[in-house]
Amino acid sequence: MQTSTDLKGLLAWIDRRGYPAYKETKGAYQFPGYVLSIDHVQGDPFAAPSKLSIHIAGKTAGFPPELYRLPCQRIALQDELTRQFGRQAAQASGQARGSGHSGLISVSRCGQEVLERTACVLDPGSGDLVLRLEVGFPANGRTINARELEKILFDLLPRCVESSLLYRNLDRRRLQGVADLAEDQHFIREQLPKLGLCAFVADGSVLPRESGISQRPMKGAVPFVSPEELAVELDLPHRGKLRGMGVPRGITLIVGGGYHGKSTLLKALEVGVYDHIAGDGREYVITDDTAVKIRSEDGRSIRRTDISLFINHLPNGKDTAAFVTEDASGSTSQAANVVESMEAGSTLLLIDEDTSATNFMIRDALMQRVIHRDMEPITPFIDRIRELYDRHGISTVIVAGSSGAYFHIADHIIQMDRYIPRDITARAKEEAQAYPLQSAPLAPGPLPNFDRRPQASPEFRSGDRVKLKSLGRDGVSLNRETIDLRYVEQLRDGEQSAALGYCMLYAQRHLLDGRRTLRQVVEALEAVMEREGLSALCESRSSVPFLARPRRQEIFACFDRYRGLRL
Repeated sequence: MQTSTDLKGLLAWIDRRGYPAYKETKGAYQFPGYVLSIDHVQGDPFAAPSKLSIHIAGKTAGFPPELYRLPCQRIALQDELTRQFGRQAAQASGQARGSGHSGLISVSRCGQEVLERTACVLDPGSGDLVLRLEVGFPANGRTINARELEKILFDLLPRCVESSLLYRNLDRRRLQGVADLAEDQHFIREQLPKLGLCAFVADGSVLPRESGISQRPMKGAVPFVSPEELAVELDLPHRGKLRGMGVPRGITLIVGGGYHGKSTLLKALEVGVYDHIAGDGREYVITDDTAVKIRSEDGRSIRRTDISLFINHLPNGKDTAAFVTEDASGSTSQAANVVESMEAGSTLLLIDEDTSATNFMIRDALMQRVIHRDMEPITPFIDRIRELYDRHGISTVIVAGSSGAYFHIADHIIQMDRYIPRDITARAKEEAQAYPLQSAPLAPGPLPNFDRRPQASPEFRSGDRVKLKSLGRDGVSLNRETIDLRYVEQLRDGEQSAALGYCMLYAQRHLLDGRRTLRQVVEALEAVMEREGLSALCESRSSVPFLARPRRQEIFACFDRYRGLRL
């Protein structure tokens, strides 16, 4: 390994040469207290910034093992260090000047959720720390400005490392608070099934967001207060006693007037599958982590999905037990989304009528009288929702504002009244008696067939060049194929989408053999990430991109929307 002195001499030697000479700097250099690795050097000052990584030995980093005893604590600590370094990097970025991206210093930009990322990785055995970042190597035009890079690598970057990645220089109480919050959130999540709950919303939570483009809590928002009928008190390891609303397993209906907080509550439950940072307002909104937001998705592709539980006897004779389309309707897409969530192992569905296909959700009494059941290929969700819970153990939370039909089959009915939840189950059931459902009970539907065995495409042979591009939260492009993820609403970060692209590529090259089912493929991908980390998805371990770990539900969703998947 070379030393920092060697790097300084190299920079002096290439100064004012053509930009490609920066390639000479690639390698690892021992700095005081850490190793700086230049993993990838950009081709010119206007290209994507160069990729660097900082490696700090566990003894030097000095983080006590009790801060990362549990996996959730380790992920939370990594998240906090990424944020700390990001704040320092933002102050240092741009102090070195030049053309293009010259002087840029950046790391992953974390949102309100706590996600496992490649940006910062702490080894749970040794305590060794790796932080990945991007740096715009400075230039004047396309001529190397090595003096400005020396300023970054020998002045700005060491200060960032010193102030954000070494335990001795950090706020110990803050770090302990991060670890304690992570353990409390993990505790609540573990308690949900034991208490017969699918979600918990703590009193005092702030659910509304600042704006449509900001996920920060709204100032002056009405704090959440649980209705007495659904109140649960938990005794957390660190926070102590915490009261809130427990959402029971089964069928829960959320109703109320427009702008009273129905969808806001559902959105909080939707992102409650992730832990949140302190101060978010939803730190103690914890949802069954297999929960999936279900919606209609006109135009999506469907790859041999068995939707016969909901759709049968199509006039065109199309097989709904292995349904294929490149342009799904609202009802068929929503049916596919439900069945694919079942295949992914979800035990909670979250549905908002505003984003649902009406003919999939319900058929009113008059429509049933005019168009008889034997003339309608769609079995509406209302006729299967009880079966989903009783037979498959899948709970449902539905937001409804216009149809009262679900009053009949709901186990619990919550009215949002100016952002305050009220349990109106008894009153709603009493009112519903005057409007009996007209449809007769259905026999149980067919068990969905999940025996889908994808095969690899020849274009993804190992060693072949593949163009993979993240499109932010909207999706990912794999060669010429765009996988549209805009309506996979629980994706929270573009780095998760990027990781899904690498999941697709890894599966194509190592797992899709026509023998494994899709379930087994996803399980194998999760095992790789769990055992070796997110970077194991990348062919090159020396230049790992910024990735954030997706849930298994989103991995399934990506496969299901991949039009190039061979089944």
